[in-house]
Amino acid sequence: MSFDPRRTPVNDRVVADWLADRFPDRLPVEPDMCYVARPVIDLSLAPGGRRDRQLLYGMPFELLETRDGQAFGLCAPADYVGWVDVTALAPASDRGEPTDLVTSRQTHAYAQPDFKSPDRLALPHLCILACGESRGRFTETELGWVPTAHLVQHPDPDPVAIAALYLGTPYLWGGNSCFGIDCSGLVKNALMHAGRDAPGDSDLQQDILGETLPHGTPPQRGDLLFWKGHVAWVADPDTLIHANAHHMAVACEPIADAIARIAAQGDGPVTRHARLT
Repeated sequence: MSFDPRRTPVNDRVVADWLADRFPDRLPVEPDMCYVARPVIDLSLAPGGRRDRQLLYGMPFELLETRDGQAFGLCAPADYVGWVDVTALAPASDRGEPTDLVTSRQTHAYAQPDFKSPDRLALPHLCILACGESRGRFTETELGWVPTAHLVQHPDPDPVAIAALYLGTPYLWGGNSCFGIDCSGLVKNALMHAGRDAPGDSDLQQDILGETLPHGTPPQRGDLLFWKGHVAWVADPDTLIHANAHHMAVACEPIADAIARIAAQGDGPVTRHARLT
């Protein structure tokens, strides 16, 4: 049976119970609801393997199996299945109902509602927090007091503006945070903040996102350009914003220059021009 292991909650031993009829040779499991309890963690398609994507604090994780210190399951917001360090998870019942996203590039949780009080940890964009009372310029969360200006309960409709938060962020293959991000991570995070679903990798994004435009269609802000193994936002008719290994960072680049450079390095032409609807 053919399936994409990045999006199908099944491994060599267990399967999520809602897919039991498709995998009769695997043990059906009802997931235990957990959440990511560290600012950023790596997720791998194989236990103890390389980083394939990253998950952020507060994201739900549907745990199906633990094995040798690794936890296998599904993270719905990331639209990814895989293995994480089991110590990076906590039971969903350990905290209140998650309410707010971190919408700044990065913030801190403080011991008191005072920016001069000790900061407990740094939290990247899109961490999900359970928030309580507000006091002055701060909101109480399960981790401490976070500046209210860095939180929001509602999506932002402009994913390009969100992508621009990451300008200068180091390129990191498989990364999904302000500490390091790749091309598909930049698309995924911008759309997540905008309240839109998207898969985690560029090949899946190319298959699913938006409406394909005819060759030669003038690009406009919010379009996506795809190459084999790469994706970029159109910031304006002449400019891209993308996480790329040429700059080793999230950078703006003239569209014509990027097309010529990527072709010259042997990675071919634009394979798809998509417009989100």
